[in-house]
Amino acid sequence: MQQKHVWQFFRAGAVDQAVLNTGQDIAHIRELDQKLWVALACPTRGIEFDSATLDLIDEDKDGRIRPPELIATCEWAVARVADPQVLADGGDVLKLSSINQAHEEGVLLHAEARRVLALAGEADADAISLEQMNQRLESLAAMRFNGDGIVSAATAGENLDLAALIERIAAAYGSVEGVDAVAGIGREQAQAFFDDLRAQRDWRSQIVEGGCGYATREQALAAAQALQAVQAKGDDFFTRARLVAFDAKAEQALNPSVEGYAALSQGLLGHDAEPIAALPLAPVAEGRALPLLHGVNPAWAAALAALREQAVAPLWGEEVVELDAAQWEQLKALLAPCQQWLGARPASPLGELEVAEIAALLDSGLEAALMDLLDQDEGEREHGLLSQALTKLIRLQRDLLPLLNNFISFPHFYRREGAAFQAGTLFLDGRSCDLTVEVADAGAHAALAGLAKTYLAYCDCRRAGVSRTIVAAFTAGDVDFLFVGRNGVFYDRQGQDWDASIVKLIENPTSIGQAFFSPYKKFLRMIEEQVAKRAAAKEEVVSANLGDKAGKLANTPAQAVAAEPRKTDVGTVAALGVALGSISAVLVGIFGKFIELGPWIPVALLGMIAAISGPSMMIAWLKLRQRSLGPILDASGWAINGRMKINLPLGESLSQRAKIPAGAKRSASDPYAQGHGLRNSLLVLAALALLAALAWRMHWLDGVMAQGWPPQAEEAAAEAAGEPSAP
Repeated sequence: MQQKHVWQFFRAGAVDQAVLNTGQDIAHIRELDQKLWVALACPTRGIEFDSATLDLIDEDKDGRIRPPELIATCEWAVARVADPQVLADGGDVLKLSSINQAHEEGVLLHAEARRVLALAGEADADAISLEQMNQRLESLAAMRFNGDGIVSAATAGENLDLAALIERIAAAYGSVEGVDAVAGIGREQAQAFFDDLRAQRDWRSQIVEGGCGYATREQALAAAQALQAVQAKGDDFFTRARLVAFDAKAEQALNPSVEGYAALSQGLLGHDAEPIAALPLAPVAEGRALPLLHGVNPAWAAALAALREQAVAPLWGEEVVELDAAQWEQLKALLAPCQQWLGARPASPLGELEVAEIAALLDSGLEAALMDLLDQDEGEREHGLLSQALTKLIRLQRDLLPLLNNFISFPHFYRREGAAFQAGTLFLDGRSCDLTVEVADAGAHAALAGLAKTYLAYCDCRRAGVSRTIVAAFTAGDVDFLFVGRNGVFYDRQGQDWDASIVKLIENPTSIGQAFFSPYKKFLRMIEEQVAKRAAAKEEVVSANLGDKAGKLANTPAQAVAAEPRKTDVGTVAALGVALGSISAVLVGIFGKFIELGPWIPVALLGMIAAISGPSMMIAWLKLRQRSLGPILDASGWAINGRMKINLPLGESLSQRAKIPAGAKRSASDPYAQGHGLRNSLLVLAALALLAALAWRMHWLDGVMAQGWPPQAEEAAAEAAGEPSAP
C-alpha cells in the first residue's frame, strides 16, 4: 500500500498555507485539497513572472491560469524527469541524466537534447541549458522548413507562380502566423482552395443541356438571372390583377392611394427610394399585362428592361413590350431549371471564376508543388515539437516551484521576499510602500479593491515615454498629507525608477492611533476653513467699504469733511458687551460645574476623550480587523481563495516610515526652528491657574493656609457650634 503524502503547513494572514519545498510536494499536488489553496486563478500578464513560462502553462490561451492547468503541468513535468526533486532544486540547466527514459517520449526528449547539443558543437556535454534551447528555436524558426506547418511566399523560393498562389490563397482564406512571425498558409487553407476550385468546376459542368430553350448556355444564365431579379414583384403584380378580376371593388385598395402619394411628396425622392420600390411594378387593372418599358415603377424600370432584353426578346422578339399572365408563367417554367442550377452555386471566398481560369489552376501542377512544400515543412515538425517540449521542461525546472509558491501559498509575500503580484516599491510621503500591484483600469479596480478596507493610492507612473498604473497600499503612519497630485518615485522589481503621481485615493484608517487623533484634526481643519472663509468674506466687505469711502472723500470738499461729526454706534457697542458677557457667563458656568466634579475630574476628562475619539477608534478597529489582501488581487484578475488578512504587524512591515540609521550622529539644533515662547508661556499660566482653582475648590491647601483662611470655613465652623458669627 502506497504511503500517503504528509503535507506541512504554516499560518500567515490568518490562513493555513501549504509548505511547498520538495519534489514530492509537486508530485502530489493533485492530492492537496483546493480549499486550502490561497489562489484559484491568476493572470498571465501584469505580474512579476516570466510570461513565456505562464503561456506554456496556459493551454487554452485565455490569459489566465487555473488549478486544472497547473495540476496538469505538474504531472507532465514529473512524468518526464527521473526524480521529482529536480523540479524543486530549480535552475535553467537540465542534466541529461535527469530526463526519464523509462517511456518513449523521454527517450525522444533525450535524443533531441543530444541532437541540439551536437548542432551546437557540444556533443559530449551532459547538460543542456535554456539559452541553448532558445538559440535552437530561433535558428529553427529562421530555417526555410521550420516544422510549424506554415508556408509563405518566401518558402516557395524561385517559383514565382507558386509564391503568387500562396499569397492569393492567404488573401482569400486568411493567413496564419508561423513561429518565425511571418504570415503564411497551412494545409487547411490550401486544401480548401483547391476543393472550392473543383466544386466550381463540377457545378459549371452540371448546367442543363439545351440552355433552357435559349441558343446558348450563357443566354440562359443571363435570362435566369434577369427573371430572378424581378420574379417576386412580378408574381405580386399578377396576383393583384387576379384579385381585381375576382372583385372589381379591390382595384382601388390594391393600387397606391392619393394619400400615399401625398405622404411620398413630403420628402426628397429618388427613383430607387425604398417607399417607391415598395409600390407595385405598374398600376393594376383587370386583365392588364405587365409592361416592360413604359408606365412602370421607376424603381424597377432598369430590372424590367433587363428582363425584356435578356429573357423576353430572345424568345418572342423585340416587338414584345409587355407580358400577360400566361406568358409570365411560361417564362418561369422555361427558366426554372436554370434558376435551380444558379441556386446550387457553391459558396466560396474565390467569387465567380471563369471556366478557363479554373481549368488552368487545376492543370498547372501548382497544387502538387504546394502540397510538397507543406509535406517538407511538416517533416520537421517532430523535431520542432520535441524542442518545444524540452524547452518547456527546462523552464518548469526553473519556474514551477516558485509559481506554486505564488499560487497555492504566499510564503514570499509574508517573508518579505517579493511575491509575484508585487510590482515594486513606492516612495512617497516619507515612507516606502511594498504592497504595490499593477492595474489596467484604476476606476474598475477601485470598485472591488475598496472592499479591502485598506488605504489605497492609485498612481500613474511614467518613464521614458512609457506609462503604467499601480495601486499602493498605505498600511501604517498618518495620511494627512496624501492627496491627489502628490508626486513620488516608484521602483519596479528590476530596480528601474518611475515618476509616480497620485490620481485616486480610497481612504481607510491605517491604525488605531491615527483614528484617535482623526476627530481633533478634522475639527481643527474645519475651524481653519471656517476662519479662512469668514476672513475672506470680511476682507471683501472691508475692501468694498474702503473703496466707497475713498470715492466719497475724493468727491467731497475738505471743509465738509472736517466739519462732519464722527458718530459712535452705541447700539453696536452695547450688543458687543452683551455678547461678551453671555459668552463669559457660559464659560464660567461650565468651568464651575467641571470644578464641582471634584475627584471625578480625571474620569470626566477620560469620558470626554472617549466620547470624541471612541467612535472613530471603534470604526477603525472594525475596519482594521477586516483589512485583507484578497479584494486588491481579485480586482487585478486573481481569484483569491483565502481571506489573507493584513494585521497591524504586517501592515507596519509593508509601509515602512523614515528612520534615522542606528549609530548615526544627529544634531538637534535647528537654526530655522519656529519659536513658541509666548504661546508656551500662556499655556503654562493657564494650566497653573486651573490647577490652583482646582486645589482651592478641593481644599487641598487648607493645611498650609493661615488660620481662618478661607473665612468661609471659620464661619461655617462657628455656625455648627451655635455661636453667633462675627460681624
